[in-house]
Amino acid sequence: MTAPAPPAGVGDEAPVVVAYVALGANLGDALAAVGAAFDAIAALPGTDVSKRSALYRTAPVDSSGPDYVNAVAEVHTALPALDLLRQLQAIEAGAGRTRPWPNAPRTLDLDLLLYGTAQIALPELQVPHPRMGDRAFVLVPLAEIAPSLVPAQALAAVAGQAIEKLPQRPF
Repeated sequence: MTAPAPPAGVGDEAPVVVAYVALGANLGDALAAVGAAFDAIAALPGTDVSKRSALYRTAPVDSSGPDYVNAVAEVHTALPALDLLRQLQAIEAGAGRTRPWPNAPRTLDLDLLLYGTAQIALPELQVPHPRMGDRAFVLVPLAEIAPSLVPAQALAAVAGQAIEKLPQRPF
């Protein structure tokens, strides 16, 4: 198996890592926010969105407000994990994300789920994402684009959580 080609604008000196990002929104025009976030992630330096899951509707988990629109993106990036996280947080801020309390409804939520095979335990970043295995809104779209990363027993464990695949939208 060959390594993915570096994203546009990245020289040979930058190693490329395959990472997975969860996208979600439940305030404002959530569909548009998730679509714009896919584009914003693809525009990050040294980063290419190589796969996009379908969009899914889910009820809030440990949160409140309207249903969420969720998806997962596979990205090839030369950004170090913390830089990628900061860029994702900047995209959230640009979409009007505020953090008034934990798990508050959001205009946009971007979570770094996996960063290659890295195990990262920092105050500001934990990879793999510590709650991804508990959430159908992460595992179902992740399994769609990277089935080898989601064991059948993980999907079975979240089978009781309601999740609805939305009709395809041209992003």
